[in-house]
Amino acid sequence: MADLHENYLDWLRDAHAMEEQAETMLKKMAGRLEHYPVLETRIKQHIDETREQQRLVESIIKRYDSSSSTFKDVTAKMAAIGQAMGGMLASDEVVKGAISGYVFENLEIASYTSLIAAAKAVGDTDGERILTQILAQEKAMASWLLEHLPEVTQQFMMRSKAPHTEARK
Repeated sequence: MADLHENYLDWLRDAHAMEEQAETMLKKMAGRLEHYPVLETRIKQHIDETREQQRLVESIIKRYDSSSSTFKDVTAKMAAIGQAMGGMLASDEVVKGAISGYVFENLEIASYTSLIAAAKAVGDTDGERILTQILAQEKAMASWLLEHLPEVTQQFMMRSKAPHTEARK
């Protein structure tokens, strides 16, 4: 039976891998956005936040004389690349990407909410503070995506009906 700290560390490693996956997905999406500058700018901002989140999660893991899971990190990156490749084939890539981003942010919100409870259970007040900071960023990104999804969709619809205009990215 795993002890509380083992579970906590394993979930922290999962969170690190999740952030690696998020960075890969966001970079692929941002690199393909040509006609949606507001979305591109916000995604690039979140890439910076995501890199800092990786560093912060890693700092918690290192305090326990442990390290992130290379296997989990690589697997998460591979999943993100596969998702990005599939999205490139969609004629409505930007809309599906924005929806997928919102869904992924909510996965992160749930994960960090659980991690905060785990940090409390093991008495890691510094980890709890860091994870709460990350949670706030994920909630802000999810909120932004949901708020701007109608605008992205409307831009896509307008561009898709215009002759000789690319809408998908």
